[in-house]
Amino acid sequence: MTGGDAVLVIGPSWVGDMVMAQVMLRILSQDQPGVAIDVLAPPWSLPLLARMPEVRRAIPLPVGHGELGLATRWHLGRGLRGAYGQAIVLPNSLKSALIPWFAAIPRRTGFVGEMRFGLLNDARRLDKRRWPRTVDRFSVLARPQGASLPNPLPQPRLHADPEAGHAILARFAGTETTAPLLALCPGAEYGPAKRWPVDFFTRLAHDMTMEGWRVVVLGSAKETDLGEEILAGEMPGAINLAGRIALEEALDVLALADAVVTNDSGLMHVAAALDRPGVAIFGSSDPAHTPPLGGRLQILSLGLPCAPCFKRECPLGHLDCLRKITPEQVKNALNR
Repeated sequence: MTGGDAVLVIGPSWVGDMVMAQVMLRILSQDQPGVAIDVLAPPWSLPLLARMPEVRRAIPLPVGHGELGLATRWHLGRGLRGAYGQAIVLPNSLKSALIPWFAAIPRRTGFVGEMRFGLLNDARRLDKRRWPRTVDRFSVLARPQGASLPNPLPQPRLHADPEAGHAILARFAGTETTAPLLALCPGAEYGPAKRWPVDFFTRLAHDMTMEGWRVVVLGSAKETDLGEEILAGEMPGAINLAGRIALEEALDVLALADAVVTNDSGLMHVAAALDRPGVAIFGSSDPAHTPPLGGRLQILSLGLPCAPCFKRECPLGHLDCLRKITPEQVKNALNR
């Protein structure tokens, strides 16, 4: 595989977006059998990219989120010269287009974004009506300008290691059980307006435990305290793994779940890419824009007149879009 045949993808900065980007990678692989695809992305994403068979190599971006790091980008770009025939830039920022330009990659594809004329020479105009979903916007960049998308789109599919997942559960639980596993994902990095209330997660966890389920809470270190709060009280066998295991380990545990209840978050997209059934709860965000892909997660969204507002916190102060989705409704959806 020569440099002219290889493709460098500049990846997004969020877990959910990275999962949705796999659809674009799969289209590239289908359209160009044998193509070598490397992804330049934040260091946290490397274990996730390792679970995508389409990716030949994940290259860590040694610049913090939102940081320009011009000299660092220049040195990295110079080191990549001659290695690629095309770059596909998924983020819309100006700085995300710098490395392909510094690398003198012949074809540099992306949406116009922050005045990136010159940095991109295959610049596209984004038609938001034609491509309403994030996954559509990523995917259309895999094809020549004006080309349509495959129908249906390929779905994201992450590889998991079930044995590793069982080992993690056994290590933290101290015992093995055949009880069905309910995974709760109470976090949402964007803000509180995307988080179903903690007390609702607690009621659901308690009810499901009483019905013979074992409950595990997953999330980042920012959700560790949420997990402790959710699992307070008598819940035999419940485990809080939020912040206690790495992202790839959470992926292996999530792959074992018999059901998942999640906010609109990165782990929601991971659960969908692992083909897990369950419920995805939407508040301030829009399920038409960033739905879980795959079809096994049921979407609960009330469609209130004030939603989606896309705010980090409820601008009206009541959070009705989430507080009016009751634990009983979620439980009924799980039973369905």
